[in-house]
Amino acid sequence: MTPWRPFGACRGYLSLGGILGLLLITLAVTGCEQGVEEHGGIYKAEVGSVPAFPQRPGDPEKGRDAFLNRSIVTCGIPDRVYRKMAGEAPVESEQRLAGRAGRNAELPYRLTATQSRSGVELVTSNCLGCHAAVFGDAVIVGLGNEFLDMTQDPLLAVEAAGAVDMSEVERAEWRRWADRITAIADDIMTDTVGVNSANNITLALMAHRDPMTLAWSNTPLIEPPPEKPLPVSVPPLWNLGKKRALFYNAEGRGDHARYMMLASTACADSVEEAAAIDAWFIDVRAYLATLRAPKYPFPVDPVLAEQGRGVFQQTCKECHGSHGEGGRYPNKVVALGKVKTDPALARMGYSDADRFRRWFQRSFYGALSQAAPALGYIAPPLDGVWATAPYLHNASLPNLELLLDSQRRPKYWAFDREGDQLPAYDRQGLGWAYRVLEQGKSGAMSWDERNRIYDTTLPGYGNGGHSFGDALTSAERAALLEYLKTL
Repeated sequence: MTPWRPFGACRGYLSLGGILGLLLITLAVTGCEQGVEEHGGIYKAEVGSVPAFPQRPGDPEKGRDAFLNRSIVTCGIPDRVYRKMAGEAPVESEQRLAGRAGRNAELPYRLTATQSRSGVELVTSNCLGCHAAVFGDAVIVGLGNEFLDMTQDPLLAVEAAGAVDMSEVERAEWRRWADRITAIADDIMTDTVGVNSANNITLALMAHRDPMTLAWSNTPLIEPPPEKPLPVSVPPLWNLGKKRALFYNAEGRGDHARYMMLASTACADSVEEAAAIDAWFIDVRAYLATLRAPKYPFPVDPVLAEQGRGVFQQTCKECHGSHGEGGRYPNKVVALGKVKTDPALARMGYSDADRFRRWFQRSFYGALSQAAPALGYIAPPLDGVWATAPYLHNASLPNLELLLDSQRRPKYWAFDREGDQLPAYDRQGLGWAYRVLEQGKSGAMSWDERNRIYDTTLPGYGNGGHSFGDALTSAERAALLEYLKTL
């Protein structure tokens, strides 16, 4: 196995942070990233430009096959049990994805078939569950799943699977998966359908693992994260090739592959198992770096878009960069005092996660990477931004029109849809159809009705800040929206 070591006595000058759901490296490094300072095994970073860091090369073609057909989560439900629970009905067309092979072609794209070391065929979750989504009649790889329902108690699925008759070896595999889900169940559930709790899940998994050996403990070894996850929107993966750091607070410094495979902490029970995943995940990172944003599928007014390009250059370029020939993305972290969006996620990572940063830096995952967030949010690349609603890091705005006019933002809202149907795409506002509501969550509502409400008065759910579009005229906003369709 490739030797690894934690970052040593590095000195620079910066800040701290880190909610981890993050990225890492098996690359030899001789010093610290510029502007990052280490104190007692944890790091902090300043706002401003993020320095570049070399990435390990990989094979994009192999990476695509692995991304579609393998999973870094290596425990799950025995396939025989899954078939009994799901039945033998064919997978609906919108749940299929070209390039899925063998048993995977028979499963919804968010699930993957794998074989355990004991020889049991398993069905487990994969990266596509969060990082692929349906738009129109196609599954778009790299598009964040903004309609994932994480409000449900995951133990219901655990218990349902456990009630099915199993062989001794099958039950042992089910138990291994069930123990992990049971241990972190209280850390998974969000207040609202659509927002993601991946950060909290990763921290909870860390709390149950020895950082040096990755051995699992059913009882926490360090204090777990707060049970109420802060809401997070899933960013598009097609911008990965432009990014120098991962996550909204830019804490993922160093090699992307290992940070991105942190979900393997669900089941990888040794450094050897994690290293085996890392060996092929560098190809996945290489593939993801080749992804490009989808084209806007509806008509665009070229004259209005050209006017909008000028507005963009004056209003947005400084933080989000430029596009087209000679375009440049600045990788700029904007201080909380300037962007003024909900500060809870950045503050938690910066001030309240020291124990997780220490875990990370001592582990295989952090051997040659840093969890070094800044007290701010990184302005993302805007390639394909029209497809990535809802907006802001906490998914608090259903369309771009509201992002450009803070005075119109609703306090309470819900996607305008029937049951589990996706809402219609709003071509004018660039986002998803929504309804403004008169009240937030209340005890008089059904559980389902309550969980579909986005209540911006809840901690971490605020939709203020990013008021840079307020000074624009309505004509300038319309032109800018038209230009954003072209990115």
